[in-house]
Amino acid sequence: TTERKLRTLHGDAGGSGEKWGKMVWNAALRRVLMCVLALWLGFTSAPCKARIYTNHWAVRINGGPVFADRIADKYGYKNMGQIGDLKDHYHFFHSRTIKRSTLSSRGGHSFISMESKVSLASPCSWDNPPGHRHTPHCNDDIHNCQSDMNIVGAWKRGYTGKDVVITILDDGIERNHPDLIQNYDNQASYDVNGNDMDPMPRYDASNENKHGTRCAGEVAASANNSHCTVGIAYNARIGGVRMLDGDVTDMVEAKSLSLQPQHIDIYSASWGPDDDGKTVDGPASLARQAFENGIRMGRKGRGSIFVWASGNGGRSRDHCSCDGYTNSIYTISISSTAESGRKPWYLEECSSTLTTTYSSGENYDRKIVSLLCIFGHQCVSVVFCDLSPSPLLSWRDVQHIIVKTSRAGHLNAPDWKTNAAGYNVSHLYGFGLMDAEAMVKEAERWKQVPAQHICVESADRQIRYYTTNATGCIDNSNHHVIYLEHVVVRITITHPRRGDLSINLTSPSGTKSQLLGNRLFDHSMEGFKNWEFMTTHCWGEKAAGDWILEIHDSPSQLRSQKVPGKLKEWSLVLYGTSVHPYSSLRSDKPLNYPPRSMVYYSTHNALYNISSSPGLCNSECNENGCEGPGPHQCINCLHYFLKFKNNTRTCVSECPSGFFRDDRKRCKKCSSLCETCVGSRSDQCSTCRPGFHLNEGSNNCVASCVDGFYLDHDSNMCRRCNDNCKKCTMSNICTECKPGMSLQGNKCQMTCDPGTYYNGHRRTCELCHRACATCAGTGMEACNKCAEGYFLEEWRCVSTCSVGYYMAEQTSDNGDINKSCRKCDHSCYACTGPGEANCSTCVNGYNLEAGVCVVSTICKDGEY
Repeated sequence: TTERKLRTLHGDAGGSGEKWGKMVWNAALRRVLMCVLALWLGFTSAPCKARIYTNHWAVRINGGPVFADRIADKYGYKNMGQIGDLKDHYHFFHSRTIKRSTLSSRGGHSFISMESKVSLASPCSWDNPPGHRHTPHCNDDIHNCQSDMNIVGAWKRGYTGKDVVITILDDGIERNHPDLIQNYDNQASYDVNGNDMDPMPRYDASNENKHGTRCAGEVAASANNSHCTVGIAYNARIGGVRMLDGDVTDMVEAKSLSLQPQHIDIYSASWGPDDDGKTVDGPASLARQAFENGIRMGRKGRGSIFVWASGNGGRSRDHCSCDGYTNSIYTISISSTAESGRKPWYLEECSSTLTTTYSSGENYDRKIVSLLCIFGHQCVSVVFCDLSPSPLLSWRDVQHIIVKTSRAGHLNAPDWKTNAAGYNVSHLYGFGLMDAEAMVKEAERWKQVPAQHICVESADRQIRYYTTNATGCIDNSNHHVIYLEHVVVRITITHPRRGDLSINLTSPSGTKSQLLGNRLFDHSMEGFKNWEFMTTHCWGEKAAGDWILEIHDSPSQLRSQKVPGKLKEWSLVLYGTSVHPYSSLRSDKPLNYPPRSMVYYSTHNALYNISSSPGLCNSECNENGCEGPGPHQCINCLHYFLKFKNNTRTCVSECPSGFFRDDRKRCKKCSSLCETCVGSRSDQCSTCRPGFHLNEGSNNCVASCVDGFYLDHDSNMCRRCNDNCKKCTMSNICTECKPGMSLQGNKCQMTCDPGTYYNGHRRTCELCHRACATCAGTGMEACNKCAEGYFLEEWRCVSTCSVGYYMAEQTSDNGDINKSCRKCDHSCYACTGPGEANCSTCVNGYNLEAGVCVVSTICKDGEY
């Protein structure tokens, strides 16, 4: 059972190049020896990975806790209790076994495994460490921060998280924090690292264990508490699991993910494998079982809700499809966007991302609260409220509602596309920005989706592409999938450099998902072994037809071996329903042919015989059918409709340039200067027509930037200068200042009277030191010019020259005499002027002779 967290395996890598080279060679030698020993002992037949083993064991024992205690005592172990909610799985600890070792111990667990009721006994090991992911705070009032996600609208409808129980899987939470104490739930909390009920963080000098508390505050800080903030779900019950402050084993993850599944509704995690652009890792066997048990049996059979951050590896060009936690169908993988709608520097792209919330972006963006560990919680809270007449929502209902209500809005992404079911989707943002009010409105009238079917399709191999003609398991009613939810490609590839691979999947409807992008730092020669890539981009589409898998190998100069990779095997796993998920008139009969409403009949006259022949409606028509083959003959549009002045209309897949989509699926005209927009007003432009620039803040288009703005050529936007600038070339490079300010370098500062300086922190003019006539700051060292009776010595003003300095006079161009203290010759202790002939006393080791300091000598006998 692999563990996720190891901070130091080979020690520090500092020192000379020779030392580093030797260290790497020794590590490689140890790795080879470990593999040889492991293979010899019969522990593994897979390509060997470096592992570290602990003195903790996961043991599966039939017979109950009393029998487990008896087995533990018999072999000198301590039974630490059941692993979370995993039945018959126990945590054994042995104090006399090496705590961390590169070799698995052959101790008592070898004998435990011989017991008749023991079916699993494995030491806990780990491969890759988890890392925290972005959960920054908001510095502005809650309305400004959240207005685009309609959170206040959800609050006004009465949804505040009441009766919802949320737990934060992290480094602990401060249960007595004034923001949290009213909503703290002891039953939803546990310290897995310390094996007790108190999740309080372990604070040290670095004060690093604060992430869980911060996240919990963003979720459920109570309202009107006269303290710091208010949570999104401010009436929810909040708990925390301290599980990241130690060895994060498979067992630790399983305990955390399966804590009190009948009491806890939502588990929130902002961690995962290293976002370093080279790691491929996911949940091991116990954690996978915890996920599966949670969605099958959690929340009284409706399924636990697992919310996950999509990853922080953007700077390392990581791809979140290599993270088995965000890549799982059981987790709601949430991406983030900056206030401006631009891609944050840390964002990872992948096809498994479901939705997006605000987080921090560039320095000039407001620091908006990150909901990657919250927002699903606020909106999902409607599931547990008595206010809704709908049946209680399942874990899949929640995902369907998110897909239906998320919106592209102002989010900037180069790959927005509309799939065949009419959903806008992107690899950066999933289905778009969450909308709280839309979610709760949808949930109020929601009817549970039909049962999930799972269809596994075998694959054919062709020369250029790998294809499979999927039937959706039409021959098996229990596995028949017509309408898709998640699509998984299970794949095994051998390759000399994994980072050179990119993989795409195209659905029968033509929707292309990038399952994997090139990873610059992934030098691994291990390839992929039964790795599952998941896409949500085909959500709502039909499953049957040709699926195309494209694997691109782009050999980089970093590849040590030029041998090609090889696709060993792949299969397609389709998740979805056999009937339309939102239809109130559901039929269990498979739709082998287009329904009659999707067919039009054309009539022709052949002599005197009149007949009619059927034809398919245009692909832009929805299921209500059409009156002819053209997109203008649809009864209703699948995607959007464009209306013309003559009162005719046509169906389109996307609104053309100069139009925007409203909430009634209409393409409406933007203001005349907008190229794209979010509304019809002149201040709702997203981009401008050629020759015009988007004005930051007002979102209108202008021919040239006015004072106080500069042109950012990369984004074609007029951006704001610094507050003190009248004109600038960049936000912090002023070329002209506002009245009352003066240009100093490239910054504008308040003009101050002689004897004062501008304090930028306080934004006031303050007195210089008494020794300064003019200055740049506080203290005599900041003098630019000395006051009357003071002389400049080095970088400070003094009333008399120090020892080792002499008074010097210099006449300026206007005839003024300036006095300053200059340094004596290095041999002089004190002097009356410049050069070595003006010494008055000498430093040690020199003798004074006629104003000159000469080196002292010691005469031998017979010399003078």
